[in-house]
Amino acid sequence: MLKTKKILVTGGAGFLGSHLCEQLLKSEHEVLCVDNYFTGNKANILHLLDNPRFELMRHDVTFPLYVEVDEIYNLACPASPIHYQHDPVQTTKTSVHGAINMLGLAKRVGAKILQASTSEVYGDPSMHPQREDYWGNVNPIGVRSCYDEGKRCAETLFFDYHRQHSLRIKIMRIFNTYGPRMHPQDGRVVSNFIVQALKGEPITIYGDGSQTRSFCFVDDLVKGMISLMGSADEFVGPVNIGNPNEFTIKQLAEVIIDQTGSKSELVFNPLPSDDPKQRRPDISLANSELNWFPQIELEEGVSKTIEYFRKIV
Repeated sequence: MLKTKKILVTGGAGFLGSHLCEQLLKSEHEVLCVDNYFTGNKANILHLLDNPRFELMRHDVTFPLYVEVDEIYNLACPASPIHYQHDPVQTTKTSVHGAINMLGLAKRVGAKILQASTSEVYGDPSMHPQREDYWGNVNPIGVRSCYDEGKRCAETLFFDYHRQHSLRIKIMRIFNTYGPRMHPQDGRVVSNFIVQALKGEPITIYGDGSQTRSFCFVDDLVKGMISLMGSADEFVGPVNIGNPNEFTIKQLAEVIIDQTGSKSELVFNPLPSDDPKQRRPDISLANSELNWFPQIELEEGVSKTIEYFRKIV
């Protein structure tokens, strides 16, 4: 019989966090959702508020938190360029101070803790696809560095707590993820294209559209996250969680135009600074250690995401 755990999810009112909270509740766990609503939205978790095993707390992880929990999923951090560049100092603080505070909490209460890291730790990669043993090609002083280097430093802190204090840690590197509850103004390519297509506006492509991304549907991502947390203590990661099927940005735009029936035209603008040309995970480690494979193809996932955005746009 599954043991009920008390589980803390930081950033729990965000896009990924709300889906994670929902899935943990389905597994009969008690969930403490913590968010400061910088990018999270209470609407994402309104349907969970009546559940007696769900608790919501407004809190900023850059300040210490004193609670009793068995596991911690540390997801708190703005994850889209528009949001993390809005207040870059706070973004770095959220990654670094947030990691210190959550690691300190895990150490005090003996909790297992998972860090939601990112494929951005690889920067603009010279290895393709990206494996976990690749150290990355990151600009430490660019406009995206607050996010990239903040997440890299958080990984360092997690491993140092693991080595120095024998803390039970898990690190996952999340690749492009999409699905219902994405913020319509988060500036990410899937939400941007869907909103523009539904409004009949020109679809804005940065560069010539030949840069590639791999898109993982949120349900697959959450399953990978929970599998990692439940894996043997000896396996700490980092492990890539993402969909290895690679598409150009132009191909994504064409899929969305087709599925929305939009008459939007493609418009090409200059590529932003430090925007990676390629992004595709090598998920061999997730396959072998977690028996995890993404199940939902782009066309199916985009269809579910469009259905969500039709209701809110």
